[in-house]
Amino acid sequence: MNTPSLSVKDAQVDLIDRVIRYHGQTKHHFNRYARSLGYLDWANQPDPFRRFEGAQQISLPLLKPTEEPLSPAYGAIYERGAVPCQSLTVRTLSRFFEYALALSAWKKAGESEWALRSNPSSGNLHPTEGYIGLPTIDGLDLAPGLYHYAPKEHGLELRAEFPGDPISRLLAPFPSGAFLFGLTSVHWREAWKYGERAFRYCNHDVGHAIGSARIAAATLGWNMVLIDGIDQNTVAMLLGTDRKEDFGEAEPEHPDCLAVIWPGNDPHGLESTGIPLFLDPNIVKELAEARWHGSANRLSQEHGVHWDVIDEVAEASWKTRADKLAISLPTRALPLSDALHVSRAVSDAGPSAGQIIRQRRSAVAFDGKTSISASTFFRMMQRVIPCAERSQLERLIPWDVWPYDPAIHLMIFIHRVDGLTPGLYFLVRDSRKLSFIQQAMNTELTWTVAPGCPEGLPLYWLLEGDAKRLAAQVSCHQDIAGDSAFSFGMVAEFEGTLRGRGAWWYPRMFWEAGLLGQVLYLEAEAAGVRATGIGCFFDDPVHEIVGIKTLALQSLYHFTIGGPVEDRRLQTLPPYHHLPRRSS
Repeated sequence: MNTPSLSVKDAQVDLIDRVIRYHGQTKHHFNRYARSLGYLDWANQPDPFRRFEGAQQISLPLLKPTEEPLSPAYGAIYERGAVPCQSLTVRTLSRFFEYALALSAWKKAGESEWALRSNPSSGNLHPTEGYIGLPTIDGLDLAPGLYHYAPKEHGLELRAEFPGDPISRLLAPFPSGAFLFGLTSVHWREAWKYGERAFRYCNHDVGHAIGSARIAAATLGWNMVLIDGIDQNTVAMLLGTDRKEDFGEAEPEHPDCLAVIWPGNDPHGLESTGIPLFLDPNIVKELAEARWHGSANRLSQEHGVHWDVIDEVAEASWKTRADKLAISLPTRALPLSDALHVSRAVSDAGPSAGQIIRQRRSAVAFDGKTSISASTFFRMMQRVIPCAERSQLERLIPWDVWPYDPAIHLMIFIHRVDGLTPGLYFLVRDSRKLSFIQQAMNTELTWTVAPGCPEGLPLYWLLEGDAKRLAAQVSCHQDIAGDSAFSFGMVAEFEGTLRGRGAWWYPRMFWEAGLLGQVLYLEAEAAGVRATGIGCFFDDPVHEIVGIKTLALQSLYHFTIGGPVEDRRLQTLPPYHHLPRRSS
């Protein structure tokens, strides 16, 4: 007797249910945590640096802050048109990777040294790998091909030699000078420490890297958008993660996303068709037949427990559909300021973007006394409002990279913000969602516009009172959530989004959360304080604070900002002290 097969619709529902089951299984509770090994297997700690042995490495110049291309002022990168466009050269590409994925410092304690990077990572484990796909570009002395970025060496490894004609045809629908940027994840790097919850953290880090790359591009006057209308098999084929012969016994890479980056605002005759958010899969197949180089290094000798649940959720959330989506180009000059814009920065005012990016760190402790002004707090909140009612390329940087309306909102514990009463607040990042959010929470909550709030900023005051102990308690009893100036949970429009869009949208919720966190990491540094992400929190107890009883909303990521306490026992070393200075 034949078993009837599932319909396409039933199969999609099954995938969504599997994703939701994973999310529920990996929640932390007061009486039990999500499963992990329970200790750190130091003998098998993963190598933080992926290399492809046998692939040619091209060293990028190690540029001083005073060398060209110079960094614009930090505030200028958020203003479209305020940063002059740089040509794509080896030097500008070096600066892009420096700000996006490179080492930012080394820390040393005794005989131990470990690297920090421009892009944040859960536990500083760095599961995210970066790639670029280049055509032939005048002034760029690099052959067409796929390159893997090696952060320890600040170099590019040639993974595949792309014939000039196919890669040019693949990028023909995009503005002139465009190239591809891709991200993958090594799930094992996070699972080694965090067990079954690692899939969440890997996707946070993808979001951080999307944010750091978009900001890096903005420092050069470049644009960047996610090409999210393609299926994941196409991403895997282009980035070579499906080449089992190149990975062998090494830990595989999960293909996450692709983006297109292009210099300036040259529409290249695309006014009528806009910019596609997809690639021609037939040309990608043609490129995949190119000559490939290198074998992935093994990161751990032994893996101990293999977390099958991570493989299962990765499979369930795999994007199998392709959509011929496109975004339109602006037909008018973009406004530099409105009710939600932060005032335009003068080009020579304040710290440079490069300085802020280089000094960014994840705080490990807060002093429990530093406060910030209400104006500083409001500015931070303005930075994370993308102006969703605008077309994508008219949104605030870096939100123009994100081809979706906001699905993440902030439940904020205010501790020490001068001018704001301590208590619980809520930022609705898309004001059109206010009614939905109110209905998903305790209906007896009073939504009062925060005192002194700038016009148009959808920030609401829900509850008054000292929330320091509560914030720490629901963040796995971590003092950093209460000793800061404020902390918050990133609350996602959860089940409705999955049911409406598909299981493949589950990772994208974490990407959006990570992108949001990256903006606030930099904003904290610019304000003279420091931030850190909190991946460990008690999921449902967080929901109980505001009466969330269904899966309509779910907290995905916590974050906290305040006055840092520095560990004076640690020595800080320059990021590339281990390499000879090189320039070009």
